[in-house]
Amino acid sequence: MKKITRFSAVLAAFLMIIPTYTTATAETSILTDLNNDKMTDIFDVVEFRANPETTQCDIDNSSVTNKTDLNYLSRYIVRETLENSYIMDESAILEPMNTVHTGDGTFYGGGYEGGCAMLDPISKDDCWIVAMNLADYNTAQLAGAYIEVTGELGTIEMFVSDLLPEGKKGDLDLYVDAFPLIAPVEKGRVPVSWHIIPLYSAENAPVKFVFKEGSTEFWCGVQVRNHRYPITKLEYLSKDGEFVEVPRRNYNYFESREYGAGPFTFRITDIYGHVIIEENIPLVLDEIVDGENQFPY
Repeated sequence: MKKITRFSAVLAAFLMIIPTYTTATAETSILTDLNNDKMTDIFDVVEFRANPETTQCDIDNSSVTNKTDLNYLSRYIVRETLENSYIMDESAILEPMNTVHTGDGTFYGGGYEGGCAMLDPISKDDCWIVAMNLADYNTAQLAGAYIEVTGELGTIEMFVSDLLPEGKKGDLDLYVDAFPLIAPVEKGRVPVSWHIIPLYSAENAPVKFVFKEGSTEFWCGVQVRNHRYPITKLEYLSKDGEFVEVPRRNYNYFESREYGAGPFTFRITDIYGHVIIEENIPLVLDEIVDGENQFPY
């Protein structure tokens, strides 16, 4: 293992404002894995911050047990994983990966066209679709999410394309032909569990962009598609050289009067805090614009 010396208090304080990066090596994971997920990453920093007085972690045979050493843990992750890593935004983390949600499952006949998430066209040959309850949908935060849904008869993968306004947190409204795969159709309403999984079409393809009809340099709406995990926020690079966060509508477009004419530089963050930057995205209507990057697993 590489030997890492302790940093001064001043330097440690400075390090708290720099981005934190993802996973460390297998050799170091055993020593720094605070939440027992077999990885040393930003989630270990979250765990440390939540329990700074009771959490203990050994780094290079040195006990890490207080808030000052939290800076040391953050720097350790950066030092070990700087090469070929992804920038992380800890504030954007929605939940740990593979968090299981529970609720009721029902069925309906819509979602492939005209769904609230406005992700048309969706091919019936590619995926089953599902409507998400209002709380989990969360102003389109889970629009375009890919989830694994389990009922008494089995498990299927589904694409979130619509909203279930009357559902309570955890509830899903499955496409009518998909429901019999997880439960007897005559029951109508059944207990289900689900969790977010990587989007199948993002395996070997970058994120994509769609501009809303009527977009111009004076008002513009942009939608991100084909993201491996759901999107928490989108920011554009302003003429002043600053990234500006754009509000999102319930129908899954980030809209602003301040974008300008393009081409655009976007900074996009997913629900696990991964950040990618896409440059030179032109304002083009009536077609899907490819980016160059994709979120990591």
